[in-house]
Amino acid sequence: MGGSSSRKKKLKTKNYISWFEIPALDFQQAVNFYNEIFDIEMTQNSTDINAMAFFPETSGIGGAVIAGPGSIPASIGPLLYLNAGDDLNNVLNKVEAAGGRIIMTKTLISAEEGYFAIFIDSQGNKLALHSNN
Repeated sequence: MGGSSSRKKKLKTKNYISWFEIPALDFQQAVNFYNEIFDIEMTQNSTDINAMAFFPETSGIGGAVIAGPGSIPASIGPLLYLNAGDDLNNVLNKVEAAGGRIIMTKTLISAEEGYFAIFIDSQGNKLALHSNN
């Protein structure tokens, strides 16, 4: 029957996120958007089915912009928070010029947790930014 909480094994992990994908209908427009707001150069890879552009990975958590079957942008569902470095305004200030829309400006969570902002990317995905300052 059902196990008691004393018998449950605790999951020990550093991060609960190991990979993320941001869907795109206009792949190159999406890649250009993220390259511009983060001042990066994403590595691109295409197959007969999908096109992917990878965010530079330095933290052990990777992610990509992806276009292909089932990759449908959305402004509903789980909210992905992207690391915006020391001050998220450096990234947020580029969102509108790159083709996105800001829906919540930089907002304090707490002194310990830092700040967040929410935006819609060039494809219609709702995402958030986070920074300590």
